[in-house]
Amino acid sequence: MSDAYCSDCKRQTEVVFDHSAGDTVCSECGLVLESHSIDEKSEWRIFANESGDNDPVRVGGPTNPLLADGGLSTVIVKPNGATGEFLSSSLGRWQNRGSNPDRGLILAFKTIATMSDRLGLVATIKDRANEIYKRVEDQKSSRGRNQDALLAACLYIACRQEDKPRTVKEICSVANGATKKEVGRAKEYIVKQLGLEKGTTVDMGTIHAADFMRRFCSNLGMNNQAVKAAQEAVQKSEEFDIRRSPISIAAAVIYIITQLSDDRKPLKDISIATGVAEGTIRNSYKDLYPHVSKIIPNWYAKEEDLKNLCSP
Repeated sequence: MSDAYCSDCKRQTEVVFDHSAGDTVCSECGLVLESHSIDEKSEWRIFANESGDNDPVRVGGPTNPLLADGGLSTVIVKPNGATGEFLSSSLGRWQNRGSNPDRGLILAFKTIATMSDRLGLVATIKDRANEIYKRVEDQKSSRGRNQDALLAACLYIACRQEDKPRTVKEICSVANGATKKEVGRAKEYIVKQLGLEKGTTVDMGTIHAADFMRRFCSNLGMNNQAVKAAQEAVQKSEEFDIRRSPISIAAAVIYIITQLSDDRKPLKDISIATGVAEGTIRNSYKDLYPHVSKIIPNWYAKEEDLKNLCSP
């Protein structure tokens, strides 16, 4: 079920989708909100026989405008029951002889898709990363560079441009061994190349500490009340001139919130969950401490509780 506005009920109500008729029906008054809806999902109808066919569906993948043939090229495969002589036949020779100009792009897109899945990123970020890599590849200037770092940098830039930033450490954790320094160099190279292409500075988006807060709190298993307090606190912290990185501020705010709760988290656990060094969290906490009475919400901690915080 999902919610939609019902014109009879005059409010948001739960709706039921009737797959047989293609109608969207209000669950409270029975009004048909939409009729003859078109199902745009893939037709996963199976026509497999009992020969153990590896691809039982009769639909192909979607078109990809970033590829020369739209991703709809024909591949001649070895038929069922054929012997090894097929590879030496005319069709097999022509298939092996023909070179696919998009082979490198296809492999790169598969790598980006794998990294996106491991990070739990949405499809729009993956598509943006593919687009960035295609634009860089079209300039024919990336030869000899670390391919894993280049793909990871494309994903990092895509996350920032889609306002869903990830830390460099998170990107490196799925970058097939690429280091932070290599990803950083690749990012600077990509930004420079895209800037030369457009003739303007590439907009990377602005990173805020609040962008990381919910994910960090989830990694630590914090309750909803603590998460809400941390989000409010990190937004108030932006009113002060705290010259620390957003990730460090987010980690320090989490440290303060957990120290004010019954479920205290060790500094080591916060460091692991956020990817920020323990020393950096301590220094950020030292900068936040003078403003803690204005940052922490009143409903979460009283003034007496704030006095019990350890001084930096």
